[in-house]
Amino acid sequence: MTTKQRKVLTQVISANSFSRISAGISSATSGSECWDEGLKGPQVVYENTYQLAPKDSQKFPTKKAEDIMKNVFLTHLLDSKYNSDTCKNLTTQITETVKTQVKAELGNNNRFKVVVLVMIGANYGQGARVASRCLWYPQYDRFAQYEYHNESLFAVGIVYGVYYE
Repeated sequence: MTTKQRKVLTQVISANSFSRISAGISSATSGSECWDEGLKGPQVVYENTYQLAPKDSQKFPTKKAEDIMKNVFLTHLLDSKYNSDTCKNLTTQITETVKTQVKAELGNNNRFKVVVLVMIGANYGQGARVASRCLWYPQYDRFAQYEYHNESLFAVGIVYGVYYE
């Protein structure tokens, strides 16, 4: 605090008629957090900006996510036989690979939560139905899916791109 500021402050504090105001001023100016060097005033603190909708260039790329799943499924599952022990680890590995590649495709400045589901099962000619539910805003949220079949196994992969504010 400069000497000029101290002089003005002591004049205000010593005045009896402004005792309420002086108490407020002295408590507000007692800390150095309120005043910057050279009478600039209190520091400005900016609040968060909330982006409620994605920009047109930031839409979730469903076609690219499908292509990523197709490539990962073909590299990991081509000519594979179903085994419950190996498929448990393979499911986790495929899920992580798809998730990292989709996030890399989105870039660093994305506002999408990426959720990847991969299911692998034995193909004995039976039917299987996969369903999932979630809160959805159809204008911004997207999903991509891919199915793979061979003689001994089937695999279903779903990638959700859920926009969060």
